[in-house]
Amino acid sequence: MIPSSSSSHVVFGAGPVARSVVASLTARGVRPVVVTRSGVKIPDSVSVRADISDVSAATVVLAGAEVVYQCAQPAYQCWPQEFPALQASVLHAARSSGALLVAAENLYGYAPPTTPLTEDLPLTAKTRKGAIRAAMWQQLEAAHRSGDVRVVAARASDFFGPGVAVSTVGDRFFGPLLADKTVRVLGDPDFLHTYTYVGDFGEALVRLSESPVTWGSAWHVPNSPTITTRQFAERAAAIAGTTATLRPVADWQLRLIGAFVPAVREM
Repeated sequence: MIPSSSSSHVVFGAGPVARSVVASLTARGVRPVVVTRSGVKIPDSVSVRADISDVSAATVVLAGAEVVYQCAQPAYQCWPQEFPALQASVLHAARSSGALLVAAENLYGYAPPTTPLTEDLPLTAKTRKGAIRAAMWQQLEAAHRSGDVRVVAARASDFFGPGVAVSTVGDRFFGPLLADKTVRVLGDPDFLHTYTYVGDFGEALVRLSESPVTWGSAWHVPNSPTITTRQFAERAAAIAGTTATLRPVADWQLRLIGAFVPAVREM
C-alpha cells in the first residue's frame, strides 16, 4: 500500500523512462512513489519494494493511487514469456484501485511502414515482439472501452538521453563518439530514423495523464524532425567537439555476439 504521506502518483520501474516521469512530476511539485523489485531509490520520490508481476502485490501497492505510470518491462529476451503477464497484473491492480493507467509503449506493433508512422495505423505486426506489443495495447484499449479502467499510452521510437545505456543510441553509441572513436551502428546509417529524447517521453506520459480528452488512445511522443543516423551522430559530434565516424555492424557479427549475449540474440 502507498504510504499515507505520499503522493497518489505511482511509477512502476526505475529505468530512464521512469526517471523522466519522476522528473516531470517533480517539476509540478509532485513527489511520486516509485515501485521496483529491488527498492531502487530515485531522488525526489518515495521508494517501495514490490514485485508487480504478482497480482496481489501489485494490487496492494496501488491501493489509494490515482495515477500509475507503467514503465517497467522484463529483460528484452524475456518479452514473449513475461510481458503479457506483467501487464495483466498491472491492469488488474489499476482496475481494483480505480487508478488511471498510463502505459509507456513503443512502435513495434506496426507493420513495416511504407509511409510515416501515425497513430491511426493498424497494429498488424507479424514479428514476435511486434505481435505481443499489438496484443498488449488491444487488451488495454478493450479494458478502457468496457469501462473497467481508464487507460492512455505514449509510443516512442528508439530513445536517447540521461541514463539511457541500452539503446541503439546508448552507451555503445555515445561512448565511442565522445572519445572520438569509430561508432558501430545497427542498420544503414544513411536511412532515415526517428529518435526520441527520453525527457520528452516522460513529459508526454505525464501530460497525457493530465488530459482526459486523450484517454482511451495511444499517442506518439513528439520528436525532432526525422534525420539519418549519420546526421544524428554528426550533430552530437559537433556539440562534443569530436568527429562522427560510423561503421555498420554486419549481420554475421550480430549473430556471433548473440551467441553469447541473450539480448543481442533476441535483437
